[in-house]
Amino acid sequence: MTVATILVVDDSGYARRLLRQTLEPLGHAVVEAGSGLAGLEAYAVHAPDLVLLDLTMEDMGGLEVLGRLREMNPGARVIVVSADIQRSTGRQVADAGAFRFLAKPAEPAELAEAVQAALAQEDG
Repeated sequence: MTVATILVVDDSGYARRLLRQTLEPLGHAVVEAGSGLAGLEAYAVHAPDLVLLDLTMEDMGGLEVLGRLREMNPGARVIVVSADIQRSTGRQVADAGAFRFLAKPAEPAELAEAVQAALAQEDG
């Protein structure tokens, strides 16, 4: 039984694979996108319950992707997973509407807890 559909948007195949290896054993279905634009397209097609989003991608930055996701669906649940761990980045991500910010590589237990909390959040 699938608990949730989670879209992982990251230009690193290795990073996507690590996230998948944590999420699938928890029962989640994982959809991958290797760029910001592909992530927006996958969101429109799959209507995932949650998005895990990297900030640094070549075609479109994660903050721009986050803004567009919020335009598509103001209730979109997004967790940013990035190696950019500056305090100002965390504030920008929160101001842009992300549920949480996790440093990359995300610890499996921390990721599982953040995903569970985001999925339990009421819409809106």
